[in-house]
Amino acid sequence: MPAPAPIEPSYSGDIQPGARPPVADAGAAERSEPSGLSLFWKRFADELFTWFKTLASAAIYATLIVTFGMQVARVEGQSMAPTLADQDRLIVNKLVYRMHDPQRGDIVMLWFPQNPEKSFVKRIIGEPGDEVQVVDGHLFVNKVPLRDDYVPREYRGHDDWGPQLIPDGYYFVLGDHRNNSSDSRHWGFVPKKYVIGKVQLRWWPVGHARIFE
Repeated sequence: MPAPAPIEPSYSGDIQPGARPPVADAGAAERSEPSGLSLFWKRFADELFTWFKTLASAAIYATLIVTFGMQVARVEGQSMAPTLADQDRLIVNKLVYRMHDPQRGDIVMLWFPQNPEKSFVKRIIGEPGDEVQVVDGHLFVNKVPLRDDYVPREYRGHDDWGPQLIPDGYYFVLGDHRNNSSDSRHWGFVPKKYVIGKVQLRWWPVGHARIFE
């Protein structure tokens, strides 16, 4: 009489990111537990590898910053969703605006005007000399509707703002998640000197890497 097939163990719940998936016993011979000394050297090797990986990352970042005027930044919050998500990693070009001024549509990293120790990531909507108005959540620049179809309907509010003329040397910025963004509608225009640089690349998560024109 053939032996009954082994019953696969069942598991409930999701496997947490980074966790090893559970492995069913396939009837392999038992192995002896590694000695305390072996565990020590394995732990030491793992920590050494992590240290070298961190050091290599720091060296790459330092090279980007010093050689190319780049800065590595991390998104915190959902104010730029769906374009950028919380914890996305970005490369910011700090030299580009030495060659030309920020332009409408650029995604930029900037110092928060009310507390320059904080930095935000927003999109430039209005340039110096532009008249900006928000009517029922829809943007008008110089009385012309702004094409912003990158903002999903459910992310768009019904607020009214303006019209206001942007002074020379200042910019009007918004988050793409209009319902969940602290921006120029709340704390006013951003002086050019507070614009740190242009977001050029999202490099993490790797599966969502993207170059921003």
